[in-house]
Amino acid sequence: MPEPIKVMIVDDHALFRRGLQMVLANEEDIEVVAESGDGVDAVEKAKSARPDVILMDVRMPKRTGLEATAAIREILPESKIVMLTVSDEEADLYEALKAGALGYLLKDLAIEEVAAAIRSVQAGHSLITPSMATKLLTEFSALSAKANEEKKPSPTLTEREIDVLKLAAQGLGNRDIAKRLGISENTVKNHVRNILSKLQLHSRGEAVAFGVREKMIDLP
Repeated sequence: MPEPIKVMIVDDHALFRRGLQMVLANEEDIEVVAESGDGVDAVEKAKSARPDVILMDVRMPKRTGLEATAAIREILPESKIVMLTVSDEEADLYEALKAGALGYLLKDLAIEEVAAAIRSVQAGHSLITPSMATKLLTEFSALSAKANEEKKPSPTLTEREIDVLKLAAQGLGNRDIAKRLGISENTVKNHVRNILSKLQLHSRGEAVAFGVREKMIDLP
């Protein structure tokens, strides 16, 4: 038989720890090797017990589960930590993942499912309660959309539009720009209109400032 998965339970509710121990005692491939009721004690016991999987609560006295997770991950990077908590706060989920937790499960799951979660994490999988995973995906989608918006390439102006913008930067009006370029004043107006439309701006001054900032043109 392979070695059983060594598990440590960290929760400040003694009855909850006891209940988990009783359930896991029926699993031949799982052995509870340590338990703790606060974050400080959890770090010390993890050092000596060297568990494969740690079930960690978020809200605990002396040191939070998030802080304990980060500390344990530094000294025992091979230990896999799963947050088992009542907290459905997005901030706790993000901080847990940043601290190195491989799972985030809410305590409303059936207690019999804990053994399956332990095996799954030990096998290298990540576990997140579906409702929390939805929040994570929603936030990721929002961040991705924002990143794509920021990466949107600058609008491209034609050579003639660049010429018009350069002369506008010199303070020339439509009539003078038309004379310089040998085109009609109406054509200049059309170019200015197209420039503002492409840049989604409202005035020639804004267009000139944008052109300078994006290095399309240089100030005279």
